[in-house]
Amino acid sequence: MQLVDIGVNLTHASFASNPERVVADARRAGVSQLVLTGTDPADSEAALALAERLDPSATLLFSTAGVHPHDARHWSSDTATRLLALLRMPRVRAVGECGLDFNRDFSPRPQQEQALEAQLELAIQTGRPVFLHERDASERLGQILRSCRDSLSAAVVHCFTGDKAALFRYLDLDLHIGITGWICDERRGTHLHPLVREIPRGRLMMETDAPYLLPRTLRPKPRSGHNEPAFLTAVLAEVARHRGESEQALAEHTTACARAFFGLPAPQEDGAVTDATQEPRP
Repeated sequence: MQLVDIGVNLTHASFASNPERVVADARRAGVSQLVLTGTDPADSEAALALAERLDPSATLLFSTAGVHPHDARHWSSDTATRLLALLRMPRVRAVGECGLDFNRDFSPRPQQEQALEAQLELAIQTGRPVFLHERDASERLGQILRSCRDSLSAAVVHCFTGDKAALFRYLDLDLHIGITGWICDERRGTHLHPLVREIPRGRLMMETDAPYLLPRTLRPKPRSGHNEPAFLTAVLAEVARHRGESEQALAEHTTACARAFFGLPAPQEDGAVTDATQEPRP
C-alpha cells in the first residue's frame, strides 16, 4: 500500500533535529511521497531546500510556495517576486498554503483577500494548482474562486473541517478536498463522518498537516505529542471506515488522485531517504 501525504509542515521546529528520521518512518509506514507546505516566502524557500537535500532523486519529496492568510498582512511586491521564482522550480508543485481565515483573523480580512487574489493570479500565470486554507470563510472563498475558477488548473481545500453546505459549495466548483486527523477527533470532527461519503473518487486526498492534528484514534500515542506523516495510516483507517471502503481501495484512489493533482512521478525504490538514527549498512 502506498500513500501520499499532501500536507506536511516538515520545516517546523519540532522536526529540525532529524527530518531524515521523519521521512524514513513515513516510508516504512507506506507513505511513499510527501508534499511539504510553504506558508510564507522564507518557509517556502526552506521547504524546497529541505526537499532537495533529503531527496536528491526528486521522486519522494515536493513542496508548495505561498503565503498563509495569517501572514497576509506582510504581502508585498517582493513577496510575489519571490513566490514566482519558487513556482518556476520543477519540484514546487502548487501555490499555497493560501486562503482565508476568518476564525483567528491574524491578518485583516481585506489583506487576506488581497493576498489570496494575488496568489490566484500566480497560479493562473504558472499553471500550478492551488493549496487552499479556509476557516469560517467558505462563502467568501467560494465567491472569490468562482470569479477565476475557469482559469485555474485545479485547487484543493486542504484540511477540510467545514459543514455540508461548504463541502458541496467546493465540489460544485470542481475542487479537491483534503482530509486530516480532524476526522479522528471525537470532540469536534464527528460531523465529517457522514460527509466523507459525499466526496467522489478523484476529488479526495489524504494529509496529516504534521506536526499538527495528531489523530486521537492513534494507539500508542507518541511521547512528543506531535503528528508525523507516518501516522497518515490512522487517518486512512478512519476515512475508510466512514466511506465503507477497504483501506487498500481508499489508498489506491486517493494516491492516484494526489499524484495526478500534483503531477508526481511514481516513486522509485532506490530513492529512499536514509534514516540518520540508524547505523549505516556495511
